[in-house]
Amino acid sequence: MREEEKKQPSQNFLKRRWAYPAIYLASAAIIITGILWYQAGNDVNEKAKDYSYDGVPTDNEFNQPAEEVNRSLENFVMPVSSPEDTVIEKQFYDTEASAEEQEAALVVYGNMYYPNQGVDISKDGKEFDVLAAMSGTVTKVQEDSLLGNTIEIEHSKGIVTRYQSVKDFEVAVGDVVDQGQAIAKAGKSLFNEEAGVHVHFEIRKADVAVNPMEYFNKSLATLQEAQLEDKKVSGEQPDAAAAEENAVEDQASENKATEDKATEEKDAAEENKSTEENKSTEEKQNQAKPKQESKDNADVKDEE
Repeated sequence: MREEEKKQPSQNFLKRRWAYPAIYLASAAIIITGILWYQAGNDVNEKAKDYSYDGVPTDNEFNQPAEEVNRSLENFVMPVSSPEDTVIEKQFYDTEASAEEQEAALVVYGNMYYPNQGVDISKDGKEFDVLAAMSGTVTKVQEDSLLGNTIEIEHSKGIVTRYQSVKDFEVAVGDVVDQGQAIAKAGKSLFNEEAGVHVHFEIRKADVAVNPMEYFNKSLATLQEAQLEDKKVSGEQPDAAAAEENAVEDQASENKATEDKATEEKDAAEENKSTEENKSTEEKQNQAKPKQESKDNADVKDEE
């Protein structure tokens, strides 16, 4: 009998009272562990979705928005090296400034006054590198004979910096630039000739120009939180097409004025000529009159 028990150990095990409950508990434990493991995996996936980023993918290992993080930590700076060596040729037109300050912030072009939408920065009339005031993506590079060429860099949705009166572009649309990177050189513009070699620098939120002097050394978040409903300045800068049209009109007016002046001079000359001719005729008649009288007197004497 003992030999048969040794040959069939599994059957003997199952005949014991506690065998089936033990098997049931072990199976239940395995099943419950599997269910918990599956639910835990789903929770991790859901959390991963919650923290997903919908922006432009980056090239780093974890595909995190590194550029956005860097920009949020930066402050706006002047778009030049050695700001202490610069001169502000013309300040931003502030609607809350004094009348004298507002007058000084007007740009005169084509017999019209335009409020300055940024600040005009120069370095003693010398050429200098124009730098990105904050990291961002180049959204506009445009040649403009009136404003002296334009570059725009977007730093956050709706927030851009604008650089005008520049030359020798060093960036193109789509380029991602770092703060302090050279993007062009300062140049001249027809719109503000009196500023000489300079860069016209603007900061805009939702296309509303703000005073750059108020945001230098301040973060992007400061501008994002700013309320600008009453800050929009009327009187935008003229564009090249409008300037060309105005120039054509001005030239036509000038030509007409020249023609009118020439006509007046011609009429005056003809009038003077006519007057001179009349005067000469009258003088001749006056000179001939004594001779005729003298002849008539002689004829009378002869008849007597």
